[in-house]
Amino acid sequence: MRQSIFANLVGRLEDADLKPSAANLTPDRLRIEVLSGLTVALALVPEAVAFAFVAGVDPLVGLYAAFIVGLITALIGGRPGMISGATGALAVVMVSLVAVHGVEYLFATVVLMGLIQLVVGFMHWGKFIRLVPHPVMLGFVNGLAIVIFLAQLGQFQEPGSASASGGHGMASGDWLHGTELYVMLALTALTMAIIWVWPKVTNLIPAPLAGIGIVALIAIALEYFNFGTRILVVENLADIEGGLPAFHIPSVPFTLETLYIIAPYAFILAAIGLIESLLTLNLVGEIVNKRGGASQECIAQGVANTVTGFFGGMGGCAMIGQSMINVKSGGRTRIAGTAAALFLLAFILFASGLIGKIPLAALVGVMFMVVIGTFAWNSFKIMTKVPRMDAFVIVLVTVVTVMTDLATAVVVGVIVSALAYAWSNATRIYASTYVTPEGAKVYKINGPLFFGSAEGFMELFDAENDPMAVIIDFEGSRVADQSALQAIEAVALKYEDSGKAIQLRHLTHDCHALLSKAGHLVVDSDDDPDYEIAVDYSVRTGIIGGH
Repeated sequence: MRQSIFANLVGRLEDADLKPSAANLTPDRLRIEVLSGLTVALALVPEAVAFAFVAGVDPLVGLYAAFIVGLITALIGGRPGMISGATGALAVVMVSLVAVHGVEYLFATVVLMGLIQLVVGFMHWGKFIRLVPHPVMLGFVNGLAIVIFLAQLGQFQEPGSASASGGHGMASGDWLHGTELYVMLALTALTMAIIWVWPKVTNLIPAPLAGIGIVALIAIALEYFNFGTRILVVENLADIEGGLPAFHIPSVPFTLETLYIIAPYAFILAAIGLIESLLTLNLVGEIVNKRGGASQECIAQGVANTVTGFFGGMGGCAMIGQSMINVKSGGRTRIAGTAAALFLLAFILFASGLIGKIPLAALVGVMFMVVIGTFAWNSFKIMTKVPRMDAFVIVLVTVVTVMTDLATAVVVGVIVSALAYAWSNATRIYASTYVTPEGAKVYKINGPLFFGSAEGFMELFDAENDPMAVIIDFEGSRVADQSALQAIEAVALKYEDSGKAIQLRHLTHDCHALLSKAGHLVVDSDDDPDYEIAVDYSVRTGIIGGH
């Protein structure tokens, strides 16, 4: 069994973009991928440390998660170019668990979280991300850009006064002032200017890496970092210095009580992680013009989190900010993500002091450029042209993302969009009528017949005043679910109780079978539709097949 799993993994890697070939791994491509990975790794360090503080765990717990999750998803994930690691969306959920039960329960929760994600992947449930409407995607992108922006504002506050917000708002505290503030603003603006100008000069080095490197050299030369520790990446560099992550079974009682404690957190974390990862997968897919990979990404996230829990990491998911840095820097294959993870490990093992020389303002400038590139600025124009409900959903998801979290925002957006769609279709059903030469009244039904329009459908008929013969023609309609069938049954029964003859035309053959009481009223025709939606419903609910 282990050999087959390993062989499958090897097969995927050989088919993936990591496989060297003349087509996709030239020296120039390798240079771009490695430098892009280095840029991402530099941006990962402060975020992993910050999110570890949010969750209430040691910084190394966040860094180990960023390394392990980033490495595994880079190797077997659903979209080359995506970057995963410790995220604020997960950290804010973990904080209460750690505060009450301790970090060992967090590790056990991360393992269970990964197993849940594996089940989702193997069941191919990741495909349901297709149900997320485009207005929700726009709101997600805009909301996340605002969240990234607000998270960076905390870096402009005094040391110790800015409490990390987990990416869900601006921290509260005393702002930098005087020389420290001016230096931060100047270095941040300089980094953004370099990133904007650099591609016009050369593409030999990714623009974000060039911005970080040049500003770091300037800061070192002028000793700008003496103006305050907030200019540095992290305040305590010893916190990010450590060894290789070691295998460790979570020290928790293997009892049902433990399961009751960790299961709710595990399900919430798995849902948030997969939603953010799959939406990032779609976003990166649009940029690099690739599709698919949802189930593979779920499996990769599951494997990564399961392994992370056994190696002292806090778990993670896809990171839209770092993914955008990677893609904008030219990262297109699995090499960039793999390189980022390995560079991050090297920082932990050997280069914590070197990382401390990089001005925090340089990384803030990179993230500000990510915000500018991530925000869907054309959504302002789109909202003036799309239906009002779609524009409302864009704004709603954006606001909910900023005020709460990504998973809540997406669920709210999907529900509102689904209700709006159902209501729109519910109001579209109508009937045109005429009387045949034989005196029979014909109702030609137009519009979809489903749970939302079932009541409106029944209101179309006047059984008391209609003639003795009535024909209901469904050629212009579509019967969608059991509620629709029940409505047809109810109308047919009403006419039969009035002693009037009724015929049902242009219904699918599966509708014939499901109309238990009115089935004998259906008239077969050579041009009966065969869309078979009711068949799908009957199979799912067990109405047909003796289940």
